[in-house]
Amino acid sequence: MKDVKYLFAYSVPLATWISLISEGVFAFTAPLYTFVFIPLLEAFLQEFNHEYSESDKQKRAANFLFDVLLYLNIPLVFGLLLFGFSNLQSTSFSTATQVGHIISMGILLATNAINVAHELGHRSGLFQRSLAKLLLLPCLYMHFYLEHNFGHHKNVATPEDPATSIKNQSLYSFWLSSVFLQYRNAWRIQRKLLKTHQQSFFSIKNDMLWYHLFQAAYLWTIFMFFGTSVLFVAVGIGIISFLFLETINYIEHYGLRRKKNSSGRYERVQTHHSWNSNHFIGRIVLYELTRHSDHHFKAAKKYQPLEHQPESPQLPFGYPTALLVAFVPPLWFAIMNPRLAAAV
Repeated sequence: MKDVKYLFAYSVPLATWISLISEGVFAFTAPLYTFVFIPLLEAFLQEFNHEYSESDKQKRAANFLFDVLLYLNIPLVFGLLLFGFSNLQSTSFSTATQVGHIISMGILLATNAINVAHELGHRSGLFQRSLAKLLLLPCLYMHFYLEHNFGHHKNVATPEDPATSIKNQSLYSFWLSSVFLQYRNAWRIQRKLLKTHQQSFFSIKNDMLWYHLFQAAYLWTIFMFFGTSVLFVAVGIGIISFLFLETINYIEHYGLRRKKNSSGRYERVQTHHSWNSNHFIGRIVLYELTRHSDHHFKAAKKYQPLEHQPESPQLPFGYPTALLVAFVPPLWFAIMNPRLAAAV
């Protein structure tokens, strides 16, 4: 029964639905819930740190119900997008209400599409990896699958990883470098994979080409059914979602660096190469993503047995609060640089 807590991950879709059926200030229910209510709640809730036995870890990893909780996000996400697009096409809303709906759908994609895609993208099964790519489709960020799994996890906390922010780099500078360099890296990874398998650029094995075709088809379908204005909304919420992803990337490894050993190779990824957050609500809403140190230490580990790593550097707040602080670079530097100095 204690794992019923993961149903809380559906609270963002619920808040999004309330936003989409509302006007005025209530159209901002999802952003207010995510960035006001959750941070306030986390400020008063005690952190929980339950350690699992090896037997518990194996049982949790094998429990199919945890996978079902992830799969249910697919009809939720696409159903809410369809509802939101239809609403915007058929109803004349004020500019403020439209902005609320757009931000809410962008947050939905960031939390219940990209984040779930990240979890499923680490699985070995073709079905689960395909669902991961499907969830990345409306985020217009399908190349994330390639770069994250074959680039970020290999190069994390090194200068070779554009998804690792450096000390005193502002969030806005990081957005530019990470978005464009990860896209470039995804093409490099794709070309390397094609060469390894002796395939040409126009091979059916070129996933990057498929990603662009699928995303173009998605946007064309929206244009045909909902028109130009909703097409711009679809592009806008995709951008919002992947900028939230990049903001999370920014806070997860800020300033941390792996050292080179005597052979000139980087040391193995350890738990101290990621910032950890054990704040309860953010953990559950994001399927334990905030226990990021354990995730990078064992990337194939499913979300349900991920554990708090007390020896890793700790964020002083949960992810929703951390995102807000990162939007104000001087405040972020003032809070995080002393912690970074103590961590390295």
